[in-house]
Amino acid sequence: QVQLVESGGGLEQTGDSLRLSCAASGRAFSGYTMAWFRQAPGKEREFAAGIVWPSGSTYYANSVKGRFTISRDTAKNTVYLQMNRLKPEDTAVYYCAAKGGLRIGIQTDEYDYWGQGTQVTVSS
Repeated sequence: QVQLVESGGGLEQTGDSLRLSCAASGRAFSGYTMAWFRQAPGKEREFAAGIVWPSGSTYYANSVKGRFTISRDTAKNTVYLQMNRLKPEDTAVYYCAAKGGLRIGIQTDEYDYWGQGTQVTVSS
């Protein structure tokens, strides 16, 4: 059974940087795609960034492109989300997700496994 455990959330100020981590376990991820989603209060969960595990190919939502970077460490089975130039609108619970296959999906129902989430709050 795949387990995803996020860490690294916190309270930041506008313009700060923060790195989230997602430790993955339970199987080999060579045929998987990983992603970060986020959910702000009162809003639906939305796609932020995705990465194809074996190739490292990435895709970003327009709202984070140029500020966020997704990466993975295959030796540590960990996915990262480096968030720079944070804005108050980045405030959300951030979730790590995994799906079989090598196509980055942007819909929540495409993903089979989810972490518990980590809170990121950006003050103005």
